[in-house]
Amino acid sequence: MSNMVAPSQTPVWVNETRCKACDICVSLCPAGVLGMRLDPHKVLGKVIEVAHPESCIGCQECELHCPDFAIYVADRKEFKFAKITPEAQERAQQVRSNNFMALHNNTQRK
Repeated sequence: MSNMVAPSQTPVWVNETRCKACDICVSLCPAGVLGMRLDPHKVLGKVIEVAHPESCIGCQECELHCPDFAIYVADRKEFKFAKITPEAQERAQQVRSNNFMALHNNTQRK
């Protein structure tokens, strides 16, 4: 959707200077790719993080709904996206129930 050129082998990326930590993109991500991380230098004390780029399915929900145009998804012509998996769907649910905070590797909530 964007006219920006994707960084090499990157399905989704964030312009952190534009992100205001509204959580909209995280709440819409069906694959648990996104999450928030604490950042004391930001106004709300957090910022978006692409925690699991390997799971991005290229749905563009994050990019389409970002009110600050801070998140970008690679073009399907330039990047081969993942297929949605049950694990990714479960991680997305865990991120939502974890107040949208990013889950890393084995730190998922039970």
